[in-house]
Amino acid sequence: MTTDSFAELSLAPDREDSTLAREHGAKSTLRVLHVGKYYPPVPGGMERVLQLLCESERRLVDVQALVANTSARTVREVCQGVPVTRAGTLARVGSVGLSPALGLELGRTDADVTVIHEPNPVALVADLVTHRRGALVVYFHSEVVRAQWKYRAFYRPFLRRVLDRAARILVASPAMRDTASQLEGYRHKCVVVPYGIALDSFAATSAVKARARRWRLDLGPSPLLLFVGRLVPYKGVDVLIRAMPAFEGRLAVVGDGPLRNTLEQLAVEVGVAARVRFLGALADDEVVALYHACDAFVLPSVTKAEAFGMVQLEAMACGKPVISTDLSSGVPWVNQHEASGLIVPPGDSAALADAITRLMRDDQLRARLGAGARARVAQEFTAYRMAERTVAVYRTVLAESGS
Repeated sequence: MTTDSFAELSLAPDREDSTLAREHGAKSTLRVLHVGKYYPPVPGGMERVLQLLCESERRLVDVQALVANTSARTVREVCQGVPVTRAGTLARVGSVGLSPALGLELGRTDADVTVIHEPNPVALVADLVTHRRGALVVYFHSEVVRAQWKYRAFYRPFLRRVLDRAARILVASPAMRDTASQLEGYRHKCVVVPYGIALDSFAATSAVKARARRWRLDLGPSPLLLFVGRLVPYKGVDVLIRAMPAFEGRLAVVGDGPLRNTLEQLAVEVGVAARVRFLGALADDEVVALYHACDAFVLPSVTKAEAFGMVQLEAMACGKPVISTDLSSGVPWVNQHEASGLIVPPGDSAALADAITRLMRDDQLRARLGAGARARVAQEFTAYRMAERTVAVYRTVLAESGS
């Protein structure tokens, strides 16, 4: 498992579950089918959101997930109370599994509301070939980033057909609703439902505190910065490394990817290799401990391929200030400048270094922003609120259709 996703951090019974039960009573007979690309333990941001959404919604509705498998075999299982069908995949093209079986499974699965998680080309084609009827909601996680001619020729026709058919389109931030070019003409259907996380999974338990102390001893003297994510170009880790010479602290890089060797060499070239630790993929409990061990979290992404930045929420839930970038996406909406962290221009190592230096030299600022970060997550970005909002959309859609 990679560290770009907390695949095993499921929703254990907690105060939010009790609130759901009190406010909504027994589970309704509303049947919801989520059609995603993959499901954890397969890593990824969409996969993590799908898991949390299913696990939180199941206390309110009958929910199941249909996704592609990573092998040719179709598997049916129950994951944390959620029925999951992993349809056999013949091959993979990039991150997409070619799964004819997904269409077969979709055709034989009944639901009152079908939720297609997009981008998901296999699901778009499956919806077409199965001539599926009934209420459809699209969860639009991000735009398709590819050559425009390929998008226009091969993707857009299928996407527009599904968006035409959808009763509602869910987006995680106002920025996605207002700026995504692929939603042009469909903004009137969009409803903002921010992503949420299970706060209890990031609590500072005695075990977490002990692991955090071990990490501080292992990584060396304060101050300590943390990055968590895949090592790919849009994450901007190279910008962060180039900012390190102006900062007399340490950086822990959690995650793996195709740029790891290049980034390690860059750390040598700019003279900070001794202060930058590439930790690779770590178990979830170790990543949570690192969130608590660090002094600040940095998400230096450079393009709107970083549509939301779930790792920001995870750091904020641990009471850590975040330094992120002013992208035309949901990233600067999640982490608010001078309230939960600091925002800098993307790709600007000097500005990033200034923000890091300012934050590390001011204990009171770190404490204020860290407290603001934790409060913002608790108020707006919990799995409970995400489920409450999505189920309300499903019920509205069914009421409008007379179902």
